[in-house]
Amino acid sequence: MSGQSIVIHGAQWGDEGKGKIVDLMTEKADVITRFQGGNNAGHTLVVNDEKTILHLIPSGILHPGKVCLIGNGVVLDPVVFCQELDKLEARGVDVSPQRIRISRKTQVIMPYHRRLDAAREAAKEGGRIGTTGRGIGPCYEDKMSRIGIRACDFADVELLKIKIEAALAEKNVLFTSLYSAPAMTVETVFEEIKDAAARLVPYLTDVDEILDTSRKQGKTILFEGAQGTMLDIDHGTYPFVTSSNTVSGNAAAGSGFTPRGLTEIIAVVKAYTTRVGAGPFPTELECESGNHMQSVGAEFGATTGRKRRCGWLDICVLRQAVRLNGPTGIALTKLDVLGGLKELQICTAYETDGKTVDYPPQQENGLAHVSPVYETMPGWAEDISGAKSWDDLPQAARNYIERIEALLETPVTIISVGPGREQTIIR
Repeated sequence: MSGQSIVIHGAQWGDEGKGKIVDLMTEKADVITRFQGGNNAGHTLVVNDEKTILHLIPSGILHPGKVCLIGNGVVLDPVVFCQELDKLEARGVDVSPQRIRISRKTQVIMPYHRRLDAAREAAKEGGRIGTTGRGIGPCYEDKMSRIGIRACDFADVELLKIKIEAALAEKNVLFTSLYSAPAMTVETVFEEIKDAAARLVPYLTDVDEILDTSRKQGKTILFEGAQGTMLDIDHGTYPFVTSSNTVSGNAAAGSGFTPRGLTEIIAVVKAYTTRVGAGPFPTELECESGNHMQSVGAEFGATTGRKRRCGWLDICVLRQAVRLNGPTGIALTKLDVLGGLKELQICTAYETDGKTVDYPPQQENGLAHVSPVYETMPGWAEDISGAKSWDDLPQAARNYIERIEALLETPVTIISVGPGREQTIIR
């Protein structure tokens, strides 16, 4: 793995277990880089039976000596960032600026972003998309409108206040005229973020320069994505998507790394399918099998605590993910959760408008109008959470994996059979 630059991305609707895979591969990496999303993502890690949930700081922070970078494609809530620093530091983790670096170009989530996000979602009533309400979308909007606050602005207090005032000129019109809410003042906003802003400044750097130097020195770099392919702002199930590009190609744009330097792409695939929030979900189960996945898999959002919707593995969604991301290998997670189910079903195609298709429809809300076509395979009763090798797996589990490989024409190189680092089979 020496000298490689590896992208790890989610291939479904997020919550695939990317945090564990990044944590696992970090052992042999030098630099770990987060390239998109904000604290609407949650990566759950279990090390020595101790659970850690991270929202902004890359998962590699739990490995001593690793450098963790937050790229320009991320939107950073400074208050949440400082809270994560405090929690990690209380556990004895080194969170010094020598270990964590933030791009000066990273956009910052401000208090008015969170407030606007919540007001909009509340106003939608029956048309809600299930946003986390953390200000992610409004922050990305300001970035594209070229009125955003960047992390480097925190080093210039006077400039920061000027930019807050400019942003509030528009936001206050929305608050008072559209949402019947009181206006916000520059002073109130500044007071809320000033301590976190001052604390964040020592962490600022040129992330693209660190990445380029690391590449030239032959160091191994991991790029850690958040959310999943089907939540990509362009390629996902629009409008039920996140506010950034989640596909592997954004690893370069969201960090300042040359695309020519990327050597490997790992698609993280859950052995079944889950989704949090609203939006179409063709293989969703509202039966005992779905309840089994939800309870055995402890399917609750790491960020929101919301119950995840569960369903059978959707190969049509994964074909789209393979086409968009070009993975060199698949990390299959939560295979152990399927133990105890007599039969497993895999969605291999959709029926829609009298036709059979094998990719998700591209029109808006197209997935809401398809019926899944299933292929049935036998399940297994054995507990596989202690399996250490391919041969330790029941034949039915091996058949299931091999069928996934054949349908996606991509090898499954990592198999996770539990939340712990040691509960992993490397092929």
